[in-house]
Amino acid sequence: MATAVALASTFAGTAVAGTPAVSAATRSSVPSAATAVQPTPLAPSFFLSGILPSGQMYVYMRDGAGGFDSRSGAYVWPGLTRAVSVDPDLTGSQDGAYHVMSSGVVNQWRGGHLKQVATGWQQYTSVLSPGTLARTTHPDLLARDKQGVLWRFQLKADGTMAPRVRVGGGWNAYSQITGVGDLSGDTKPDIVARDKEGILWLYKGTGDGSKPFASRSRVGSGWNLFNKLIATGDVDADGRSDLLARDPQGGLWLYKGTRVASAPFKTRVKIGHGFQQYRDLF
Repeated sequence: MATAVALASTFAGTAVAGTPAVSAATRSSVPSAATAVQPTPLAPSFFLSGILPSGQMYVYMRDGAGGFDSRSGAYVWPGLTRAVSVDPDLTGSQDGAYHVMSSGVVNQWRGGHLKQVATGWQQYTSVLSPGTLARTTHPDLLARDKQGVLWRFQLKADGTMAPRVRVGGGWNAYSQITGVGDLSGDTKPDIVARDKEGILWLYKGTGDGSKPFASRSRVGSGWNLFNKLIATGDVDADGRSDLLARDPQGGLWLYKGTRVASAPFKTRVKIGHGFQQYRDLF
């Protein structure tokens, strides 16, 4: 958590619009400090990051009560088009991020330093990191290109990427793709994807880097209620990866994970408000 600690301690923030308000119902159902489960690569603990239209970034640390603490101001990233949090050494805690810039340059952010690791990423419309899809010692990035092809990039110890491997086509059917950790209970990272009709689909991980996902299974309908789906791992410290969703009014909702493939999420709980101010969340 070196990056997280540095951000939280160096850029002290105050409670402003967008600071989550955790409901009493949420607090009564989360583990106590004594019983909270420590993060793992299959149920990691990432912080929630928000980018304002100006490029100003804020971070929200997990509060241990099923929500997030007040935001802390971090850096300004002009030209940032999309970003993804990563756990490069598979410790269970976030220790870096990859930033895709409007120029197509990809920068690794780790330990307070930026490192350029790729160029030409204007071709990609979505990027995420579910974990390690091939049971290697470092996680993968997934990127969808403008033609709807999904590609896997194996990360290396130095933060650079191995040559991309094609996962498959047809991914332009989805308006949102996200996920980090194990959602189905089989000890492999999974992802979820929402189609244009608002149906959410689960893609279970296989552990095979050449074919990292099994055939999709339906989670449910009505997910067009949200304009952003975000995966930050285990929000409520119960040892299961969860899902966050933002509605158009700025409400932030927590879908607690079950690790059951047939019903991977519990009923939603509202944990914040004011998040419409962010042009992106990750």
